[in-house]
Amino acid sequence: MLNALWLGFFIAAAIAGFARWLGAGDATVFAAMVESLFAMAKLAVEVMVLLFGTLTLWLGFLRIAEAAGLVSALARWLGPLFKRLMPEVPEGHPALGLITLNFAANALGLDNAATPIGLKAMRELQALNPSPVSASNAQILFLVLNASSLTLLPVSIFMYRAQQGAADPTLVFLPILLATSASTLVGLLTVAVAQRLRLWDPVVLAYLLPLALGLGAFMALLASLSAAALASLSSLMGNLVLFGLILLFLVLGAIRKVGVYERFIEGAKEGFDVAKNLLPYLVAMLCAIGVLRASGALDLVLDGIRWAVAQTGWDTRFVDALPTALVKPFSGSAARAMLIETMQSHGVDSFPALAAATIQGSTETTFYVLAVYFGAVGIQRARHAVTCALLAELAGVVAAIAVSYWFFG
Repeated sequence: MLNALWLGFFIAAAIAGFARWLGAGDATVFAAMVESLFAMAKLAVEVMVLLFGTLTLWLGFLRIAEAAGLVSALARWLGPLFKRLMPEVPEGHPALGLITLNFAANALGLDNAATPIGLKAMRELQALNPSPVSASNAQILFLVLNASSLTLLPVSIFMYRAQQGAADPTLVFLPILLATSASTLVGLLTVAVAQRLRLWDPVVLAYLLPLALGLGAFMALLASLSAAALASLSSLMGNLVLFGLILLFLVLGAIRKVGVYERFIEGAKEGFDVAKNLLPYLVAMLCAIGVLRASGALDLVLDGIRWAVAQTGWDTRFVDALPTALVKPFSGSAARAMLIETMQSHGVDSFPALAAATIQGSTETTFYVLAVYFGAVGIQRARHAVTCALLAELAGVVAAIAVSYWFFG
């Protein structure tokens, strides 16, 4: 699928380029397309420099948290909840710790680091699967919650915004938090309906009800603030939570007598290895999207959507953020490239760029996750996983656009 998507970008660009040349007599289109190839290749390297630092930094701190017992403590705390949501997984099974660690990496916005952990968790769940070719209920719930992209601290989005020169990289913290909560809630509810999970179980309610009430109260507080106050609060909370987590990991590690420096270096080396493998994918996708934009094909598609939206009387500013939403279910690297291209074309703090960043932080590569996670363990029948994951994806996109108008409109 990724092969067809990438090839399709170049074919669409070629068709649009020839149409502009033969139809409009614009012979400069090919020079612009070739120039975009080199410009995007250069941009990919510039982005990678900061990405190396970001992944190295956060996987280092995550390793300290793991060594300090924070992840295992979180797994024990979530154990009663998982016992109700995944009744076929025995208490204390290694899969629960890996699932918790995967959620922790996703919550920090380290999607590339979360993938290898998630694959280990899926293999542990497969060992409990009575039908190896058909996804179990536990595997489906894990995959859908993973695909719903619960992101509490989107450090990679902050990094992209910082690299593009944003005045305040953490400005999108609260919008992403609200939008990703919506996608995760829809993912959980759809799986609960399909699997007949008892969400009204007292133990489940003891976990979920305080979270729901807290989120509702928080949204009520946000509704009372002006746009300027919302932006200020989002910036403050983003930076405060970011630095607070670092202090928590370090202090807890010191209390538990963990060699924090040595553990950090171990995790940092892993982060370096993860980051260096991303450059070819980033170059490939950025170049393809650059050619697509230079040929006029992307603008043609967006103009068509913009016209259709305008006929309904709706505001059309969100349309320029849609490329990220449209390719995100298929490819994380393509969506990442679309986000960066939107920032470059419209300005990093423009409404389309802010909306695209919110979409990127609150959605996941649904088809990629399905293919990789199920393919790694030989699952052939996904059952209701696709439907539930796509509904969560749609909820994330709609919520991201809505909160972008609320915060930045």
